[in-house]
Amino acid sequence: MYQVERVSCTDATLELIESLLPIHGPLMFHQSGGCCDGSAPMCYPRGEFKVGSRDIFLGMVGGQPFYIAHDQWEYWSHTHLIIDVVPGRGGMFSVEGPTGKRFLTRSRLYTEAESQVMGQDELLQGSAGVEGVKSTTD
Repeated sequence: MYQVERVSCTDATLELIESLLPIHGPLMFHQSGGCCDGSAPMCYPRGEFKVGSRDIFLGMVGGQPFYIAHDQWEYWSHTHLIIDVVPGRGGMFSVEGPTGKRFLTRSRLYTEAESQVMGQDELLQGSAGVEGVKSTTD
């Protein structure tokens, strides 16, 4: 597991996740588009979206796995992602859509010390052994 946390979330995100779990069961997040603050990660019932074999597992958000497309990782690799919630509609296939709220990605730059530690981390790709997550190679 990573020594430096790569993704975290706000209390509002935790609350929205908790409200979605009874409806959809275990979830997963995938950041496949957007290069900066304000991008929206997609949230799916776990197992209904296959991650790519090169997609990067960043960690857990509210107990749910969070992945980022490899090409997006190139844009975001120098930042810690913070998943928040704002009013609005999520992506068409993202499960929070009907709630009138949407997940939103914010970020902050890593400190020099965090960047040095991260240089020693091995990136976990594909389903990364997370229960219920499927990969295109499965």
